[in-house]
Amino acid sequence: MRRKKRRDRLRTIGFLSPWLVGFSVFFGYPLAATVYFSFMHYNQIKQPEFVGLRNWSYVFTQMPLFGPALWNTLWLVVVMVALRVVFGVGIGLLVTKLKSGVGFFRTAFYVPYLAPPVAATVAFVFLLNPATGPVNEILAAVGIDGPNWFNDPNWAKPSLVMLSLWGIGDLMVIFMAALLDVPKEQYEAAELDGAGALTKFRFVTWPNITPIVMFAVVTGVVQTMQYYTQALVAGKLASGVTIGPGTVIQPGYPDHSTITVPQLVYQLGFQNFNTGAACVLSLVLFAIAMAVTMLLMRRKSGLLSAED
Repeated sequence: MRRKKRRDRLRTIGFLSPWLVGFSVFFGYPLAATVYFSFMHYNQIKQPEFVGLRNWSYVFTQMPLFGPALWNTLWLVVVMVALRVVFGVGIGLLVTKLKSGVGFFRTAFYVPYLAPPVAATVAFVFLLNPATGPVNEILAAVGIDGPNWFNDPNWAKPSLVMLSLWGIGDLMVIFMAALLDVPKEQYEAAELDGAGALTKFRFVTWPNITPIVMFAVVTGVVQTMQYYTQALVAGKLASGVTIGPGTVIQPGYPDHSTITVPQLVYQLGFQNFNTGAACVLSLVLFAIAMAVTMLLMRRKSGLLSAED
């Protein structure tokens, strides 16, 4: 019996070995190294030197941009993820209810998602330029004084949210598949009971797509916690600074309203060579993402019901 159990364990480990190797190399080791370097003074040139909690103290008490960056990141997580899910479900419902032209609208909503992040951001900064952009010109033509968009601290983050909603095609496809998978018999039963559109959505559609909504929210939180490219490019272009050889990009324009924690990680780790503080920020992001994910996945109190 012992020999048989040993063979079973070895067989199981053999089947799991590709995942175990991938997990160890691409997650376990980087996470352990990040924790290790967070207690070290390391400039990527000299040998690491143990400094205890000095890096943690510097990040939480002496880094002036940590508070704004954390606030901006959490703001984007809450607002951007929520609106993307709402718009994704709404567009998915719209496309699935169309009687004709489904292929055209499905393609029209999905194509923007394929645009490279830098190109899409450049286009949005041009469209929302307060002086020469066509959006403000159209608003002025109908008597509306358009905002400064990416040049206004109060409008910079909402402009980034608009950019993310423009590329909603990925969630649209996911929710379309979930909506088309809802059993038609349940809709027919609800109609026989006199249920209206809102009642059918609440008691038929929503319970069936809740696991997909949970998936979209969790992956959206993880992705937004790593939000970097669009915010950096938008701030850089809106500031009007020309990028050239040796140019050091100061993120956060205007007035640190678009700076995020991933931007600070890059600035500390690869521009200032303060690897220890950059690892601390990375661990803070990891802890927040894990906490939010665990909260969302809790049964009964999270997005999943007790039956899921």
